[in-house]
Order: sequence, then C-alpha cells, then structure tokens
Amino acid sequence: MWIDTHCHLDAPDFAADRDEVVAAARRVGVAQIVVPAVSEATFADAITMRERYGCFPAFGLHPIYTAVHQDAHLLTLQHYLQQHQPVAVGEIGLDFYLPSLDSNRQVEIFEAQLKLARDFDLPVLLHLRRAQDPVLKYLRKWRVKGGIAHAFNGSVQQADVFISLGFKLGFGGAMTYAGSQRIRKLARDLPLEALVMETDAPDIPPAWLDRQRNQPAELVKMAEVLAELRGISLAELAVATSANARAVLPSLLSV
Repeated sequence: MWIDTHCHLDAPDFAADRDEVVAAARRVGVAQIVVPAVSEATFADAITMRERYGCFPAFGLHPIYTAVHQDAHLLTLQHYLQQHQPVAVGEIGLDFYLPSLDSNRQVEIFEAQLKLARDFDLPVLLHLRRAQDPVLKYLRKWRVKGGIAHAFNGSVQQADVFISLGFKLGFGGAMTYAGSQRIRKLARDLPLEALVMETDAPDIPPAWLDRQRNQPAELVKMAEVLAELRGISLAELAVATSANARAVLPSLLSV
C-alpha cells in the first residue's frame, strides 16, 4: 500500500476526470491521499475530497496566494481546524522564489498558522521554496508537532535539522530527473525512516510525463526511482514510507 502525502486532488486540473484519476491511483495501490488546501476558498473542496474519495484533508493558507489571504481567513481556518478533523495544517510556509510576494506578509501569515498548529496539536505540511532556513527559524520559535517538509531541495545539514524537529521529507517528481543530482543524493543517503512519498499532483510532474499533468497514480513509478536509488525493494519502500507517513500524520492510523 502507498500513501500520497501531498496531492492537490481538488485542483481544477482534475475537474474533467477526477473519478478516473482516483480510480487509476487505487489500481496501482495508492490507498490513501492527503489533500492540502491552499486558500480559504478551497477548504470546502478538501472536505469534498474526503466525502467523495476517502481522502485526508489538511487546511492552510499557501504562501503563493499571500495577496489573496485576509486576516479573516485565519479565523475561518481556526474554525475548520476545530470542526473538520484535518490530518494537518497545510499547505503553509514561505516562498522566497517569487519576487512579487510580500515577504513580511508571508511571515505574518506563516507564524499565525504555526501558532494554530501548536494550539491544536497538529502537524504541518510545509512549502519552503528558497526558504529552508527562514522556515526553520520559525519552526524553532513555535515548536509544532512535526510534519512534512514538502518538495524538499535543501542541503543535508538543513535536512538533518528538519528531521531533528520531527519532520519527514518528501521529494516528489524532482527526484526523477537525472540532472537533479543533489536531490537524488539526499533521497539515496538520508535515513529511510525520514522519507515519505508524495506527488504534488497536478504539479511537479516526473521526468517521463514531459511537463504534462501529474497525477497520484504516478506515485508508484516515482517510488521505483527511489527504490533503485537506495538499492532496496519496492515492497520494503512501500512498508517504510507508509509507516513514516502514519508516524508523522497520526490521523492516517484511523484507516
């Protein structure tokens, strides 16, 4: 059994064939899918993914949409965390890659959400593009209940700090590119107990999709790449990464 710990199944990209996308994932053994909301407008959609497909929702305000987020949306987030049993707070974090984003506002929203995660004793799903060290700074300040560093592409030293703070790491489609040597080395050398599987579908497609839409069924082929890098069997990887996902997202134990 496989767990996709980060899949935007609620995205408009899947509107035309979402039932088949989920069915294709089930056929290859992806039994559980975590769907992180990215804005107040998508919280209800994440719940719909649970009601329709048995997915596990998370609720958060993504840094890419900082210009859209309002202070009132933090109150809505608090309500959803109280009433709708999410698996985590997410997707949250910082994005210092896009110069158009207000970094101060990003930090303000990120800290508010870390505080909510701590208040509700929930793990977090982190976005940290070009922002590993700043994200670590605020994790040290707020000391949340661990979580997943999504699409990790930092250094081994940064990886070690995330792991020491109770986080697992996901690499997704970036790991499948031969040119991604640093990421592939991390995927190969970091402790197996620190890794989880994720697709970030419909984003970050693996190398073989040639920039086409990603989907959760691709998780198993991504796992084949990781198993080959590490020199272990696919079965061993499935058992380990699923156990890791459940360890860091305890609500997954309910199924």
